[in-house]
Amino acid sequence: MDFKIKDVAAMLQVSEKTVYRWIKEKKIPCYRIQHQYRFNRAEINEWVLSNKIELSSNLLDLKLAGQPTNFTYLLAKGGIHSGIPGTTVAEVLHNALEMIPKPAGITIEEIAGALLNREQMMSTAIGHGIAIPHPRNPIVTTIEDASVSICFLEQPVDFGALDGKPVHTLFVLLTISPRRHLEVLSKISHLCQIEAFRVMLENRVPERQLLDYIREKESGWQQKIAGQA
Repeated sequence: MDFKIKDVAAMLQVSEKTVYRWIKEKKIPCYRIQHQYRFNRAEINEWVLSNKIELSSNLLDLKLAGQPTNFTYLLAKGGIHSGIPGTTVAEVLHNALEMIPKPAGITIEEIAGALLNREQMMSTAIGHGIAIPHPRNPIVTTIEDASVSICFLEQPVDFGALDGKPVHTLFVLLTISPRRHLEVLSKISHLCQIEAFRVMLENRVPERQLLDYIREKESGWQQKIAGQA
């Protein structure tokens, strides 16, 4: 198991008392090992994405070393790519990696292996035809190498989503730490809960239009956070 209660509380920016309450109410996935609670990092990631909208709001202001994550910047680095071919999860992931920028010193095979290991453990499909492939553990070591890429598939592929819908759009995450990873996941979660944004993905609107929309949303998050400070 990856985390203790104090680790989950620190990452999610809530009190340990709140985590205990979630456990008592059976709202958060956890395990009892030798009379202590333990948490699986991947399951916590999925939990944040799938059913804790209010929690995502807390995560929007997570910082690492005093530097807030600029999601729009990460996306501009990773790029938006169309026409990714493939009929299986392995094929589309490998072909997507052929298109997106890769950190120096890491091969496509290494990244693809990390992404596939994560998919085998638990699907990263979040419904509505969207999946968020990412390594279980960070494989980049510097902020400069971090990126988010949007990849539109040539044809939908079955990722084993709970809603049964095949995936047409990938958000490929290469992040450097669990906390920063959760912050980026929370922002994608917010966006993908907006029907207008999902329609934009389905219609594959021009890159500038998509980036402008995301930039506007992120600006709104920052203003809201500043107003709460």
